[in-house]
Amino acid sequence: MPADTPPAEQLAVPDQRALDEVALTRAEYDRIVALLGRAPNQLELGLFGAMWSEHCGYKNSRPLLRRFPTAGPRVRVKAGAENAGAVDIGGGLAVVMKIESHNHPSAVEPYQGAATGVGGIVRDIFTMGARPVALLDSLRFGPLDEPRNRYLFAGIVGGIGGYGNCLGIPTVAGEIYFDASYSGNPLVNAMCVGLIEEGQLIPARAEGEGNPVLLVGAATGRDGIHGATFASVELDEASEERRPAVQVGNPFTEKLLMEACLELRGKGWIVGMQDLGAAGLTSSSVESAHKGGAGIELDVLKAPRRESGMTPYDVMLSESQERMLVVARAGYAANVAALFARWGLHSAVIGQVIAEPVIRVREGERVAAEIPTRLLTDEVPAYTREGIAPPELAALWAFDPRSLADLPDPNDALMRLLAVPDLCSREDVTRTYDTMVGANTLVGPGSDAAVLRVRDANDRETGQALALTTDGNGRLTYLDPYNGGALAVAEAARNVVCAGALPLALTNCLNFGNPEKLEIYYQLAQAIDGMAAAARALETPVISGNVSLYNESFGRAIYPTPVVGMVGLIEGRAPTPSAFQRAGDVVALLGELTGDPATLGGSTYLAALHGIVAGRPPRLDLDRERVLQRLTLDAIAAGRVRSAHDCADGGLAVALAECCIWSGLGLEGGAALPVAVGDPLAATALLYGEAPSRIVISVSPERWDEMVALADAAGLPIARLGTVGGERLRLAALLDVPVDELAEAWRGGLARALGRGPMPA
Repeated sequence: MPADTPPAEQLAVPDQRALDEVALTRAEYDRIVALLGRAPNQLELGLFGAMWSEHCGYKNSRPLLRRFPTAGPRVRVKAGAENAGAVDIGGGLAVVMKIESHNHPSAVEPYQGAATGVGGIVRDIFTMGARPVALLDSLRFGPLDEPRNRYLFAGIVGGIGGYGNCLGIPTVAGEIYFDASYSGNPLVNAMCVGLIEEGQLIPARAEGEGNPVLLVGAATGRDGIHGATFASVELDEASEERRPAVQVGNPFTEKLLMEACLELRGKGWIVGMQDLGAAGLTSSSVESAHKGGAGIELDVLKAPRRESGMTPYDVMLSESQERMLVVARAGYAANVAALFARWGLHSAVIGQVIAEPVIRVREGERVAAEIPTRLLTDEVPAYTREGIAPPELAALWAFDPRSLADLPDPNDALMRLLAVPDLCSREDVTRTYDTMVGANTLVGPGSDAAVLRVRDANDRETGQALALTTDGNGRLTYLDPYNGGALAVAEAARNVVCAGALPLALTNCLNFGNPEKLEIYYQLAQAIDGMAAAARALETPVISGNVSLYNESFGRAIYPTPVVGMVGLIEGRAPTPSAFQRAGDVVALLGELTGDPATLGGSTYLAALHGIVAGRPPRLDLDRERVLQRLTLDAIAAGRVRSAHDCADGGLAVALAECCIWSGLGLEGGAALPVAVGDPLAATALLYGEAPSRIVISVSPERWDEMVALADAAGLPIARLGTVGGERLRLAALLDVPVDELAEAWRGGLARALGRGPMPA
């Protein structure tokens, strides 16, 4: 049935301001007119704008995302099939996980932007019927000596804790980095992990003609209108005017909604369920109908509201939080409503499934909009470009570390590095989060990976544990997009390996600038190719993710920042600690020990101590990375390794210092090192260079020869560095610093950066 024709004045060709409001180009508007065979009315234009936005439609990234490997023997739900991906862990259980961004909302309203980012990713998990068990976050800010960046930092950290702490889900891991490129556009990536039993999956689809469609949870308000389109444009001086596009969250309502939805699972009353996230009722109804090969007819007058005078446009485009679209089986709507009422939540039948594959929006008897669902899904434009390498790359790669003058003393360099915001302790942040709720957290924030025990549906321990981490380095990806993308995957997998876990799968959040600029498109395409290559080599398929583009403020892009969330599985043993464990143990480096100055390219050392972002980061050898990870896992399984810690940001010296700080034990390092006496640059590179594929391990003395034989058989370098013990970190003639001084510099770094503590002596 065709939609009622609105008054002629509503069909006037929109001006550019009206198109900008919904993030559509003039060419896209003309395409809409051609597809519809008529001009859209205002509501229909809003529906197209939301569904064709980058945030919902992935029009600039969809062709590139097909390059990711998505299949594997453990994969149970592939990327894009449902709200999140799922991998089998045995025993009738699967892990469900996803990471998403809430960058632009957090830039204009940091507390609510971050809080509702947490709420949205949690709903993605429990809408599938999975019990959320862990939260992680990956954050990027500008330098903390700028007042606005301190304001954003405080608001975002507060929003994550303020919302997450109310849900009974521990926040167990994450990362925080700082750089001027993020000053106008912070990154807030939130990840949630859940567990689900076999056969309990709730699909996000609408099917069965005549089945009732319910809107449940919080009442609908005007907050969040145009949130999806806001996330698909650059930030500028007018962005503060978009504050109403930021949703307002209520974590206590979310907790009730989560428990109600999980109770609904398995009762046989519903066909499907979909979270109302980006684009609200529009995306949830359109995507559910399209996946089910059906249509949906809605009456917006039946939607519970918390504001008067709301139009169909307001109701359909609102992104009010804590809401679900539930498709009930015929005859069970009252059962569903009664269940939600017991949890103190609104519910209302607002429509029904129809055979005709359209989204039809009514306001009582009047048809306010009608669009075939395929036009909002299958017909989303897809833009493929030929990227161009940023012209500055050649000059950046030509940087020669031998040009460095006045190299700091290695001891002083280590003390200063441990205190910089990128490397110092995050305890001031993580202690504001609930990390232990649920009593399943075995390893919390601060190690290579968090570890949670796995319990079955009857709350019995299974003997399994999950290792979880997020990783990404925008500076390295800026300097070498392909290598930076690959390194993000490799480091995430390496971190869960250090915890003793087999990497299973990954989720990713791709944070980039404006893809219409060919240099940005190049960064995006190259990073995806690098990530895809690493995921294949390490057998960690991509099962879910999110793309966040247009991360620019006043025409300046952030560093290209792909963030990887990784899950690994531990079976039948305790997690492997990152810290040294016992005095007398042998400390060694698995991987290359080198004083090559080229390994300083793109390093934290150069950026933090010399103010230089240049050089070509050391290339990742995926064959060597795979060997390193398999060897480490085999050695852990055989009981040869007492501790394992990834050697990455800050290089070998920082990795050793962390092992000492976390354990309170020193290192007596008297081994010969491959640097010439009197060569300070080689010594600096050995200590602070960031060659990839390296892990610091500690081994009991009686197992050392076995470890050497294992590494030799695999063709992997292994270098003995010394033994655990004492109160100082000593490494040959290069380092000699008291562990307590290292700890003081490391633990106080963030407070000093925020102006709340004394500067180091």
